Amino acid sequence: MADTLTITDNRTGKQYELPIEDGTIRAMDLRKIKVADDDFGLMTYDPAFMNTASCRSKITDIDGDKGVLLYRGYPIEQLAEHSDFLETAYLILFGELPQEKALQQWSNEITMHTMLHENIKKFLEGFRYDAHPMGMFLSAVGALSTFYPDAKDIFDERSRRLQTIRLIAKVPSIAAYAFRHTIGRPYVLPDNELGYSGNFLNMLFKMTEPRYKPHPVLERALDVLFILHADHEQNCSTSAMRNIGSSHVDPYSALAGAAAALYGPLHGGANEAVLQMLQEIGSKDKIPAFIKQVKAGEGRLMGFGHRVYKSYDPRAKIIKRIADLVFEVTGKNPLLEMALEMERIALEDDYFVSRKLYPNVDFYSGLIYQAMGFPTEMFPVLFAIPRTAGWIAQWEEMLLDPDQKIARPRQIYTGYGPRDYVAREKRR
Repeated sequence: MADTLTITDNRTGKQYELPIEDGTIRAMDLRKIKVADDDFGLMTYDPAFMNTASCRSKITDIDGDKGVLLYRGYPIEQLAEHSDFLETAYLILFGELPQEKALQQWSNEITMHTMLHENIKKFLEGFRYDAHPMGMFLSAVGALSTFYPDAKDIFDERSRRLQTIRLIAKVPSIAAYAFRHTIGRPYVLPDNELGYSGNFLNMLFKMTEPRYKPHPVLERALDVLFILHADHEQNCSTSAMRNIGSSHVDPYSALAGAAAALYGPLHGGANEAVLQMLQEIGSKDKIPAFIKQVKAGEGRLMGFGHRVYKSYDPRAKIIKRIADLVFEVTGKNPLLEMALEMERIALEDDYFVSRKLYPNVDFYSGLIYQAMGFPTEMFPVLFAIPRTAGWIAQWEEMLLDPDQKIARPRQIYTGYGPRDYVAREKRR
């Protein structure tokens, strides 16, 4: 039997047969379903795109029911154990794990582009001392488009590669400068002898020592966190990157828009909300009472549940193990014991298990960042650095997809019909 869907329009009695491909029907095929010849045709109404596929993608695959996350087919657990961020970024961007020579060239190219133009430094200095680092970050990324006018040549493959290298190299430098600005310390130049994550830690935390040496455990922990956040399918910020990019604007401008989407507390600020929740609860002995309030609808259990995952977020399992290593170096975050107790209680409670509310990536990541010395305002910036690789990969995939056009959703108009203008003196 052919893969088709037969629809009967009860308004007219007509039947329509629509092809099914990859478990989907094309929304435009619904336009054939009309009451009259001048009828616009049937549309779907899907606020927040809960059940609409806007693209075909080969980058990231998530099986939310089984708790599986794959980058280009590789399980996130294997990449977190064996890979580093720059290798994973290469995989996400170019589709395959690089051979040794290609990886060396890629890493060298990134290292050679970490410096920022002096005018970008001055641009960042123009922000108030208490400016939010994420506001500074997305503004500076957008400003880069004026420094690299060649980025407008988006259909030139060599130009796209150059902008990709520039962005991945420069976003940690922008983030570090934003951080140093907010704490009133001088900017630190990149150190080309250090790796990607080690150099970022150097630019953040170097003081008066001749050379900064990042702690290997903390450097590796940050690298793993970067791998875990590198891409995550068609989330809010990635959809923003694709939508903005569909206008054929340069990648810096599109990425600034994606970063703005990530700025929102429902997206990049979720791990900060977990810390606030734990701080408000105050101690382990108050957790049962808080859980009882949540079940009564009087609060929210932050860091639990996910739009896609209906089982344990695989990233959360990895982060939980990384947390143990980090706290051996930094000393235990007092909130960790509360987090572990909260997870234990929630996972033994049928209220949460039946609703498939399991810890997500945000539940433990904020605890690690806090232990490493990051203020909560930096959390979304730390998310944006690795996600840059995913955003660019998704943007380029969209550009080269012949099915894609400029994004232009439809609407269901619910306002007034035509009416006449009323003179000001006659208005009520």
